[in-house]
Amino acid sequence: MKKTLIMLMMLAPMTLFAQKFGHIDSQSFIQSLPEAIKVQSELEAQGKIYENELKGLQEELQRKAEDYEKTKSTMNPTKQAETEKSLQDMYTKIQQAAQDNQTAYNKMQQEKLGPIIEKVRTAIQNVAKTGGYVYIMEKEAGQPLYVNDAISKDVTAEVKAEYNKLK
Repeated sequence: MKKTLIMLMMLAPMTLFAQKFGHIDSQSFIQSLPEAIKVQSELEAQGKIYENELKGLQEELQRKAEDYEKTKSTMNPTKQAETEKSLQDMYTKIQQAAQDNQTAYNKMQQEKLGPIIEKVRTAIQNVAKTGGYVYIMEKEAGQPLYVNDAISKDVTAEVKAEYNKLK
């Protein structure tokens, strides 16, 4: 019984060393993919369109507010109230447009990047299964304090090769 216990205690560290660990900086990997670069350009272009729309609305509001301030003293109270309500409605419209633009941008980002991210995940899973890895950890997002390259292998090249097979 003692011999069996001693044998198990001696083998336990060996099984730990037999496990394979890998790591990848998936964010950098995704950003290096040509299709992700294309999507990022499309997103930036759409972001500029939204930004210009909002800028135009804000400039119009600013112009109307300045006109109101100049002519406020000559307006009757009813006209002042109407103009103030119009300015407030315009401000609310700008806020709603900003929210709508952000929602649309996020949806576009998810629709365009989602399939790329899913392919990367599939490639990582395939590499993990075929390579016999216990874990493949995210190198940058969790920002590990130390990665022992003797025990943990950077699997970026394998994931890239697997990703290219999935096309």
